[in-house]
Amino acid sequence: MKRIAIVEDEAAIRENYKDVLQAQGYQVQTYANRPAALKAFQVRLPDLAIIDIGLEDEIDGGFALCQALRAMSATVPILFLTARDSDFDTVCGLRLGADDYLSKEVSFPHLLARLAALFRRCESLQNNGTVTQLLERGPLTIDANRIQAYWQQQAIELTVTEFWMVHALAKHPGHVKSRNELMQEAKIFVDDSTITSHVKRIRKKFLAVDPAFDCIDTVYGMGYRWDSQKP
Repeated sequence: MKRIAIVEDEAAIRENYKDVLQAQGYQVQTYANRPAALKAFQVRLPDLAIIDIGLEDEIDGGFALCQALRAMSATVPILFLTARDSDFDTVCGLRLGADDYLSKEVSFPHLLARLAALFRRCESLQNNGTVTQLLERGPLTIDANRIQAYWQQQAIELTVTEFWMVHALAKHPGHVKSRNELMQEAKIFVDDSTITSHVKRIRKKFLAVDPAFDCIDTVYGMGYRWDSQKP
């Protein structure tokens, strides 16, 4: 049974989500604030976390919690579910390591479908039979068993979404991957701007290791490609 953590300060909303998810067979723990959730995560990580941004007296408590949880695990799926749906907040959430970002106006069937997609992606990590376990492209090494990427033998701390996007690009250097293709390979369903935010975050992580990194090309109007010819 998959364990989902819901971090939401409004009791009625928190319990409503809990009831819906439990009816779908999920085990659900709920928390009203960041300290309570963080204390629980330090004891045992959830299989997936649903986090609101504003938590009690912390206007950006969800952002801080996301950052802390991502530091504990690079692979636990994190989904923001919040009334704050501006582009600025969405980009901030994704830059902090969230895998998905939804408005509270989303319908329950849509929310359940997004959760199922995140879990399917995680389950696919358990079966590497259809994935090349070790992929090398110049300074880039991708280990699909460990869900880990290395650049110049230095580990790049990618989220699960980011890892599969890099894998999709590097698998066929020079081939343009559309945003839809990247979504399919990363098993996420988001809008184009969200994919763009993920790519920016990936570039930033590689640049932190190698300031000369320039292997992800933007092909305007088409998508992205991995250029392994660049130094």
